[in-house]
Amino acid sequence: MKALLQRVRSARVDVDGSCIGEIDQGLLVFLGIEKADDESVLEKLLERLLNYRVFADEQGRMNCSLRDVDGGLLLVSQFTLAAETGKGRRPGFSTAAEPQRAKQLYDHALVWLEARHSKLASGEFGADMQISLVNDGPVTFLLEQ
Repeated sequence: MKALLQRVRSARVDVDGSCIGEIDQGLLVFLGIEKADDESVLEKLLERLLNYRVFADEQGRMNCSLRDVDGGLLLVSQFTLAAETGKGRRPGFSTAAEPQRAKQLYDHALVWLEARHSKLASGEFGADMQISLVNDGPVTFLLEQ
């Protein structure tokens, strides 16, 4: 499982020209689910990202987490993060979870996060989404579990 975290000043996701989710300061997280992933792997990654220290403290150091700053979290499923890119000129997707299983885990992530973080927004699984963001820093990290 992979999560690409981007610290943002704002972010939104649109589907068919309508905004379906948006946040102010916080994290835009693209989630890539792979075949071997399950609920326990997912929950460990989610707990990690809620507590990952990427926001500045009073001294300007990255010592604060999303929870510390009460920031928003915009979660977007992105199967292309599971791509095999080690060779060739075209990505392979044999390591990505099957769509039905990936949707189950994505939905589980939303339920799990909703119970633990009040400022949650999401994309729409499998939809053609347009993401707008103001990257803060820029600060971007790839978490793997």
